[in-house]
Amino acid sequence: MTAIRTDLSGQTALITGSTSGIGAAMARALAANGAHVVLNGLGDAGEIEKLRAGIEAEYGVTALYHPANMLEPGEIADMVRFAHGKTGRLDILLNNAGVQHVAPVHEFPEEKWDAIIAINLSAAFHAIKAAVPLMKAAGRGRIVNLASAHALVASPFKSAYVAAKHGVFGLTKAVALEVAESGITVNAICPGYVKTPLVEGQIGDTARARGISREDVVRNVMLAAQPTKKFVTYDELAGLLLYLVSDAGASCNGAAYSADGGWTAQ
Repeated sequence: MTAIRTDLSGQTALITGSTSGIGAAMARALAANGAHVVLNGLGDAGEIEKLRAGIEAEYGVTALYHPANMLEPGEIADMVRFAHGKTGRLDILLNNAGVQHVAPVHEFPEEKWDAIIAINLSAAFHAIKAAVPLMKAAGRGRIVNLASAHALVASPFKSAYVAAKHGVFGLTKAVALEVAESGITVNAICPGYVKTPLVEGQIGDTARARGISREDVVRNVMLAAQPTKKFVTYDELAGLLLYLVSDAGASCNGAAYSADGGWTAQ
């Protein structure tokens, strides 16, 4: 048995929705292990440049940025071509971009439904469609879709998000079967609640709305479904991602990997 290590030196990773939160943390983890990274996402131009330059300076890799709008299939395809064209390869695709809206189904705005399906599900399809031929030509590739516990179970008032994330897992399985003999793997990571900047902001809002403490919001509202009563950390997700994109994860294909504190075990 050989020692297991994750050396991504010289590889290129494209991470959608990576200008903050989970995506930015995953980009840093990949860069820390030697991968050149292509960032994508929304935000202040100065902050995005600070992130990009910081990754280059800290990890000694190439870090690029592409502003593709996840609502535009043509821009997504151009982003994939950009990543490959600038570095000469595309080894890892992490479909992370996502949005959320919470409302009863009979009140759910149609434009919100359309946007959630487009950004959370269809964008992953368009990126995979553009990436697979490049990975097939190289004889190897790793596609990881950042899904959610909601790819496996449902919650009320999240009809669009749950539908999209269930779709992401279905897409994962279908593409994994198509490319199984091409040296490409396709898997989904399904986190529970992660304390992202967005979630952090929701804690205070929920506490004020319900008239309860921040601690009660975290334990009895947000983490009610997570038996550990702990948020999933960026490092925990990064560890799973690094395994799946490494040679050690070569036989992991078409699967959903839960990192949810036991949520979906119930």
